[in-house]
Amino acid sequence: MSGHSKFANIKHKKEKNDAAKGKIFTIIGKEIVVAVKEGGANPENNSKLRDVIAKAKANNMPNDTIKRGIERAAGDANSVNYVVNTYEGYGPNGTAIIVDTLTDNKNRTAANVRNCFTKGGGNVGTTGCVSYMFDHKGQIIIAKEDCDIDADDLMMMALDAGAEDFSDEDDSYEIITAPEDFSQVRESLEKEGIKMAEAELTMIPQNYVDIDDPEVVKKFTRIIDMLEEDDDVQAVYHNANLPEEDDED
Repeated sequence: MSGHSKFANIKHKKEKNDAAKGKIFTIIGKEIVVAVKEGGANPENNSKLRDVIAKAKANNMPNDTIKRGIERAAGDANSVNYVVNTYEGYGPNGTAIIVDTLTDNKNRTAANVRNCFTKGGGNVGTTGCVSYMFDHKGQIIIAKEDCDIDADDLMMMALDAGAEDFSDEDDSYEIITAPEDFSQVRESLEKEGIKMAEAELTMIPQNYVDIDDPEVVKKFTRIIDMLEEDDDVQAVYHNANLPEEDDED
């Protein structure tokens, strides 16, 4: 199963998000504010906002909540000005970690991110120190249980829309796009009524680092969990291949 660990990680992340809707809705709410400020409140003329709305729907955010978020962002000229920042660093065993943040206080965020790395035995590095190990891509995950289309037909649909790659995994399909083609591929699939479990721009590792030592796993997991719990953190990417968790909970 180790070859499919990244999909297990996606599923695990999804389950964690489902158990903490407040956090994921806060993340998406901030992205709505930024998208509206950059391109206006009309999704038809704002591809970034369309992408955020798609992400919101994939995370089961109610339409009323999405609409209110857009209206609030459009109507409040004095709303918070969020600054986008990305941090890069190393976790235990030389693992690479990238942290995307959206904050109204860069000093606070920088201190918090540094603290998360330190407590797990890692360290923040300079810009570019690990990002070269990742590819910036659009990623769409479709759960097989939500899709009744034949795999070959879905693949041709995605490739015809402009996707770069299509993978048929154990319990899901993964569609990869160039960042600039992500919106059109996602919208093409959406028009066909295809339900997406994940739909977002992401950083995909070129190679994975296996971590088997339980103590190292514990340290690494502490970094990731602390980062994901921080209100200023929007997304965390890493190249660790962790042992699968037992379904105790």
